[in-house]
Amino acid sequence: MGNNDLNNEQNRVDEVVEKLYHRIDKTQIEYDKAHNETKRVQQNYGNNTSVNYVEVDDRIETSADLQQQRGLVNKVVQSEAIIKNQLDTYRKLADSPYFGRIDIQDEDETDSDSLYIGTASFVDDDENFLVYDWRAPISSIYYNGTLGKVKYQTPAGTQSTELIKKRQFQISNAHIDNMFDTNETVGDEMLQNVLGQQHDEVMQNIVSTIQKEQNDIIRDTYNDLLVVQGVAGSGKTSAILQRIAFLLYHSRSSLEADQIILFSPNRLFSHYISDVLPSLGERNMRQVTLQEFIDHRLEGINVQSLFDQYELETQYSVDDKEIQAFKQSHTYMQRIEEYIKTILNEDIAFQSILVDGNIFFDKDVIRNIYAEQPQLMKPADKFLKTKNRLIEILKKRIEIEVYKPWVDEEIDQLSSEQYHDYMTGKQLGSFQDQDDERYYIAKQIVTKKFRKVYDALYNNSFFDAYRQYENFMQQVVLPEQLNVDKWNQDEKDFEDKLELHQVRLDDAAPLLYLRDLMVGGGQNRKMQYLFVDEMQDYSIAQLIYIKHAFPETKINLIGDSEQALFKEVEAPQALLNKLNEAFSTKKSRLVTLNRSYRSTYPITNFAKSFLPNGDEIEAFNRPGKTPELFVRHNIEQSLSALVACAKQELTEEGTVAIVTKNLKQAKELHQHIYKQLNPTLLADTDRSLPKGVIVMPIYLAKGLEFDSVIAWDVSKDNFPNDQYIGTLYTIATRAMHHLTLISNGPISPIIANANIPINEVKIDHQQ
Repeated sequence: MGNNDLNNEQNRVDEVVEKLYHRIDKTQIEYDKAHNETKRVQQNYGNNTSVNYVEVDDRIETSADLQQQRGLVNKVVQSEAIIKNQLDTYRKLADSPYFGRIDIQDEDETDSDSLYIGTASFVDDDENFLVYDWRAPISSIYYNGTLGKVKYQTPAGTQSTELIKKRQFQISNAHIDNMFDTNETVGDEMLQNVLGQQHDEVMQNIVSTIQKEQNDIIRDTYNDLLVVQGVAGSGKTSAILQRIAFLLYHSRSSLEADQIILFSPNRLFSHYISDVLPSLGERNMRQVTLQEFIDHRLEGINVQSLFDQYELETQYSVDDKEIQAFKQSHTYMQRIEEYIKTILNEDIAFQSILVDGNIFFDKDVIRNIYAEQPQLMKPADKFLKTKNRLIEILKKRIEIEVYKPWVDEEIDQLSSEQYHDYMTGKQLGSFQDQDDERYYIAKQIVTKKFRKVYDALYNNSFFDAYRQYENFMQQVVLPEQLNVDKWNQDEKDFEDKLELHQVRLDDAAPLLYLRDLMVGGGQNRKMQYLFVDEMQDYSIAQLIYIKHAFPETKINLIGDSEQALFKEVEAPQALLNKLNEAFSTKKSRLVTLNRSYRSTYPITNFAKSFLPNGDEIEAFNRPGKTPELFVRHNIEQSLSALVACAKQELTEEGTVAIVTKNLKQAKELHQHIYKQLNPTLLADTDRSLPKGVIVMPIYLAKGLEFDSVIAWDVSKDNFPNDQYIGTLYTIATRAMHHLTLISNGPISPIIANANIPINEVKIDHQQ
């Protein structure tokens, strides 16, 4: 490419940036005005709310004024936020206005058009499109098209054109650092430059380097169930975040960020991805971990976490694992559905509602009301009818109680201040006589006393979901291979743990499912899209319940079966078949990403050599250091090697992640190296990644990547058999640039049996 081309392109960048700065100046003036207006309106609103009005007419007039003022405050705040967002977008574009150019020519045109693609659209004062948003329909040509005839989707249908040129730019500080033409989505030169940069703290948006297969995921608006199965470092999580940005752009008139929910593997991951959408001018979707989701729905109960379960995994017997598999299955959830449909009235776990230790609603009375409902009605509808009937009875009881002597006594004992509180909001002269005023006060007193009863009815406290689940477990038809005695012991364990307000993770989703089907509720119908990352760590039962909780959503599941730490590896197509059956899906799609971009070529080849089907993984050809393996004879030598290695790595990298098999080992290691390295021990409650040396168990590193990774104790004793292939593979694939492995004793057979040339392994037996 000649200097002429480069000069012309730089001149265009200069022109676009000049217009951007002109727009920034205008928008800054608008923003300053909007900001001052917001301050003025808020100050005015504050002054009005601080006035103490005495007269009734003044109070009524003031209330109307305040309501109007509140609406005005919301309006100006929203207006300021919109302008601020525009200003931020223009400033980002001024630094790097675009990253791609496509030259296209329609059949009926004699001249070609040059379109420039960036992170956001920019139109000049004459309505000329200088930059097209990467999510615009026409921009898909940049990602999907090779030179020649191409098609792209628009709201009006499929359009055709000819792609004459595809050019890529790397621009920073309004200067073209690199520029080249390519026939591919993104040329290797550009990818190598972007992937070679250091970035431990947060995930970067990848709109300039989206590959064709990633773009297919991003722009899918057809399927109700999208399963993305991607190898470590294939960009699946990045693509999903760009997908969310695309959906918000594509459906901007009908979709808000609050209508999208993402299940993250842990809080660290939530922080790690937190900058991606804002960098594209979009608000973040809602995020929740599985633990937070379950804890919120089982308040007052300590539910075992996925991480706690992983720590105990080695203690499970064969019988324990068979019971676990049964509880995690679609079959188990189906048995719950069947149980709910056929349950007899006398088997429902009703419980009495008490007030001050006395029975207010007896459980037999509640059962009789429930039994009066139509037989063919669903249990949830019967519960609603029963609840409404109980509320009617409560209201009548309040009316009767108003005239009881204890109420008169309580009224007589009221202080002036208490009496005034009961009269708040009531206009002077609104009572016909003294009896009318007494009735008004009395009803509030009685209603307050029986508020607990109303709350109990509202929260379905007249039903014991835990006892009902026990009843279900006692009568459920077990698979033939299950040990009945072991199952009976499992029931007893459930009961014993419940006494301590504890529930195992495998029981949480089935228990919640039974409760929701029995009493209704537990569903959010406003959500439109559901995303689950690291889906291989979720059971089918958990996914069924999550889908039940968000019934109107299109489902997006992202994961890598090879990184399954908590259960056996499952073939992607087999999993999709299971999900289709469980969700009754009509339109589903499985996308497989086999090319790994995260790690250097040597690291990816090393990691994939562990896997039986590792040859299917394609390593991106980015050069780098060969992984190093240090084998030591004892713990003192291993720790010495670790400290020396970490210090060396810190001279080149801002963060060095030492990854262990589990939390127990992470804590022990942290104690050993604390004085020499001053490391940070990360726990599942942490929300951010510090600089320096960090020590973490592998399950907290899920979804994250680091410039330098040290895998601790990859010995035969620590990783004895193929059960740990997924764990070692996941540890190795966290590294982008440097990977070091330290073995305290003979190395794991997983590594020893891998097809790695000896010159790629550094074995050192010296102190």
